[in-house]
Amino acid sequence: MKVALTQFVTLDGVSQGPGSPTEDTSGGFTRGGWLVPYLDAAFVRRTSAWLDLAGGLLLGRRTYEAFARDWPQITDPDDPFTERMNALPKYVVSATLTEGTWNPTTVLRGNPVAAVAELKARPGRELQIHGSARLGGALLAAGLVDTLRLAVAPTVAGSGRRLLDHPGVPVGLRVTAHEVTGKGVLLIEYATTGDAPVAAYEGAADLG
Repeated sequence: MKVALTQFVTLDGVSQGPGSPTEDTSGGFTRGGWLVPYLDAAFVRRTSAWLDLAGGLLLGRRTYEAFARDWPQITDPDDPFTERMNALPKYVVSATLTEGTWNPTTVLRGNPVAAVAELKARPGRELQIHGSARLGGALLAAGLVDTLRLAVAPTVAGSGRRLLDHPGVPVGLRVTAHEVTGKGVLLIEYATTGDAPVAAYEGAADLG
């Protein structure tokens, strides 16, 4: 299976609480809901297409518990995500959980990098990380993430947990797709390429 990291972020890299002021107030965060003003049909269409690729969800404990609380409560039959989010297999990386409440759930104990590497070796569709920025950063640094998908909102949060504050090692990325929605959300898909290259600037004539 391939591992895909899907994240909603602000221009200053904040990934905390995109969907509601009360979604995630940990650390005293009071600026949640920053993505909602920029949602439109183009955003839903693209993110739904990303979810179509999923064979399972890979989550950290905090995101899992929030999702397990909220997604089963959505009853709108026209919601484009709910049925799939609730039905997909969930894999939660946790040292404290012994079982899940949002079925079907498998708890991955022990070293998260080793546990995900074992999952990744199996055949199947994408393992998608939603939220779970700390887990995503650790797996990106370990070379286990194949695809990074970002929805970048045209706003600066100014505070909050940031995606990939420091992934641990330089990581190279190559843009494979991009678009801008009518409300200004930049949707970018990257493939990971190993170590990030570096070079010295020698002048415009050498740029080809």
